[in-house]
Amino acid sequence: MGVVAEFPPEVVAVAVLWTAAKATGAPRPLEDFLKCSKAGGGRARKAAWRLKEAIRQSRRPSIEDYVKTLAARQASIAGSAVKLLERNRRVLAGKNPWVWATAALWLASFKRLGLLKALAEASGTTTVSIRNAANRLRV
Repeated sequence: MGVVAEFPPEVVAVAVLWTAAKATGAPRPLEDFLKCSKAGGGRARKAAWRLKEAIRQSRRPSIEDYVKTLAARQASIAGSAVKLLERNRRVLAGKNPWVWATAALWLASFKRLGLLKALAEASGTTTVSIRNAANRLRV
């Protein structure tokens, strides 16, 4: 655990237990864990925060997750966009997943121009990058 190496073992133990309790859906107040330890609350919170950040950064969502995030309300478009991305998996390697997900959604919605601008704003990309990505996708 290089993330929390600077903390004493009792602080790390409390942070791990507290983080695990939150992750399993049974959150408990930090004070419940501190009663059984000599760890300080501030240091345990900081160690737990570092653990949570390390866990969050180690989980990279798949390209399908980006599409589903962008098209949560329109299932048919999201389904055809995911199929389009699956057919073009080689083109996607090493590229910005937001651009590709947005391009697939735009193509799946039959290239509606007003939607292109809205998708670009929602995904934080430009319309030019979406159009360029759409041109590289095989429909």
